[in-house]
Amino acid sequence: MDIARHLALIDELCFRPFPAEHGPSEGGAAGPGRFTAVLASSHGLRGSDPAERAATVEQYEKERDALYERLAPRWGETAPWNLRTVLLRTEREEIPEPWAGLSAHARVAYLWEAEGTGRWVAVAVADRDAADEVRLLAVVTEEAPP
Repeated sequence: MDIARHLALIDELCFRPFPAEHGPSEGGAAGPGRFTAVLASSHGLRGSDPAERAATVEQYEKERDALYERLAPRWGETAPWNLRTVLLRTEREEIPEPWAGLSAHARVAYLWEAEGTGRWVAVAVADRDAADEVRLLAVVTEEAPP
């Protein structure tokens, strides 16, 4: 767990210019108005032993919670944001990115408006798809959450 490194990247993404085009970015993906950084990723857990996958999810949730503990004093305490409701809304309305994509991959996120940056920050564990790796994500965007 390298919380200091994760925080440094989140801080950097709060001020880094957004790219004009969609594509890969250092440690993730980026596009106009958004970055999605993979802070940590499992290796070889696609469709693997459910117990091993659950242990990795638990570890990444601890890292997500540790990030919350450091970001909450800075940007305010916030309740976990249930991304399942956002995912359900995608069936009947247009949910903007990166929120639609985040809801397809993660169940819960912590979310803040990063004071003085005009950007929103979310941290989440992407574990919804058992056929994919488990990932700890940070999303930084200028798009307000739906």
